[in-house]
Amino acid sequence: MKRKTYKYLFHCTMLILIASCAVRPVVNQPPTPTTTPTQPTPTYPSSSNTHEVGNYSASSVSGTYANSFALQSFIQKMVRQYGFSQSYLNGLFSQAVHLESVVQLENPPSVKFGFTGTSTGSWSAYRQQFLDEQHIINGVNFWRTNAVALQKASSMYRIDPEYIVAIIGVETSYGRNVGKTRTIDALTTLAFDTARRAAFFTSELENFLLFTREEGYEPRQVVGSWAGAMGLGQFMPSSFRKLAIDFNGDGKRDLWQAEDAIGSVANYFSRSGWQFQAPVATQSSYGGGFNMIELSTYAGPEYWTVYPNFSVIKKYNSSDKYAMAVHQLAQACKQRY
Repeated sequence: MKRKTYKYLFHCTMLILIASCAVRPVVNQPPTPTTTPTQPTPTYPSSSNTHEVGNYSASSVSGTYANSFALQSFIQKMVRQYGFSQSYLNGLFSQAVHLESVVQLENPPSVKFGFTGTSTGSWSAYRQQFLDEQHIINGVNFWRTNAVALQKASSMYRIDPEYIVAIIGVETSYGRNVGKTRTIDALTTLAFDTARRAAFFTSELENFLLFTREEGYEPRQVVGSWAGAMGLGQFMPSSFRKLAIDFNGDGKRDLWQAEDAIGSVANYFSRSGWQFQAPVATQSSYGGGFNMIELSTYAGPEYWTVYPNFSVIKKYNSSDKYAMAVHQLAQACKQRY
């Protein structure tokens, strides 16, 4: 009896094993992951070039900013978040120079004392800076000299070429006035010695250090405007990193070179929503309305109906007068060209 029971149990066990093999196919299963998923891309893209440019090294910051707690915190962030060498940044910022002229430009009397009104004829005075004969002649010459690059940028990015020309004309008079202020000194002063836009300029200083490392620029050799804008198109460091392109294909984004500046301005406009061959602004005989702006001239107010492309220009600089100067210079250069 006991032997029959064992025999019966043996047959049952074999049937269970056979059934189990029938319902579970034999495959090569991938191993269970033991690592955590990849982290999301950081706010600023990682650069393949992590080589710090320039012979800077110090155990601590000396000079003007030796006792700046804000700078010390900034350096720690750059070390922790982006892998900069602390000794490198200590040495670099030991050479930073406070620029009082930059402080004064950042805090003009109208801002200090709360006067924000516009004077009569402000548009007339502003217009005269950019709509003179020399700007138009230089704009036409710039267009002729760089006709191939402008046509390529216009076709590739669907941007009207006269507006690329006009931006570069208003910003730097076609490269004649790119600025002579050392960018790292300007941004360090603005980040740690002013209050009104300190957070903005601290972010731009961060982008500047990343840009110089990524592109291989020596930080203390880069010059630009008092506010840190660089090149023919006056890109701030954050805009440089996001929007500048190597348009001539030489392996370097160089906004002090005409072709790269042209392609980068075109890319800027394209990414901002430019509508090719669409209107920008038309003058009106009366004020009022959702898409109307008023500009003050010596002869009285001017009224303009503005279109989406006008707003695109204002993404480059938020002033109505700036956008109108770009528009009118573009039209003047196009007519003369």
